[in-house]
Amino acid sequence: MVVKKKAIHSEALMEKFEKLLNNLDIKFNDISHYILAFIHRSVVNEKPDYTPEHNERLEFLGDAVLELVITNNLFRDYPKKTEWELTDIRSALVRWTNLAKTAKNLNFADYLVLWKWEELTWGRKNDYLLANVVESIIGAIYIDLWIDVATIFINKNIYPYVNDIIENNLVKDYKTTIQEHAQAVFEITPNYIVLSESWLDHDKTFEVWVYLWDKMIGKWTWSSKKKAQEKAAQDWFNNIK
Repeated sequence: MVVKKKAIHSEALMEKFEKLLNNLDIKFNDISHYILAFIHRSVVNEKPDYTPEHNERLEFLGDAVLELVITNNLFRDYPKKTEWELTDIRSALVRWTNLAKTAKNLNFADYLVLWKWEELTWGRKNDYLLANVVESIIGAIYIDLWIDVATIFINKNIYPYVNDIIENNLVKDYKTTIQEHAQAVFEITPNYIVLSESWLDHDKTFEVWVYLWDKMIGKWTWSSKKKAQEKAAQDWFNNIK
């Protein structure tokens, strides 16, 4: 039988997170779930004695809870919208750029537990990491306090963006937007190429270029291939709008 090692958190760290949870009006049972929600995988990779776990399993769970709550809200609040319209709105609400706004509003960057490299490369300003933390804390709330409290958190901090998304037609992501533009104007689909990968397997950086024919029209470097493609699409979008 394998005994799973638990992290031992300092009193100072626990006090810091108690303050955060009080500010969020979360009456927790087990604070360790919430601390785990802020631990980046780099800490485990570089200093496993500090903590044996990182937040990605909680992120996986929180993503599913977030989609369920948002889906239920949209189904209830917009009875005249079609399945496809609701799907697009939901995608916009749970998009990482939107979740990063929530993280910034709640000052989550101050609580991220990062290893030295991420600190040096402005990890606390990385919107992708911040978005992941939002999903992780939803997972932590779900485990600790179940679906009702997770729903309250989502409805207070994420779902209100729905009005802005609908009123300002922010439903589609940049990849979809430039693909529709390219097909309508040039009758061609943009092509994404990973120009380079760098750093370690657990902490890669991808440089992605987006092309029309053989011309590079946008580029971006990011820690996720998918997000790099989205940002490269945004790079071109910002130049054509």
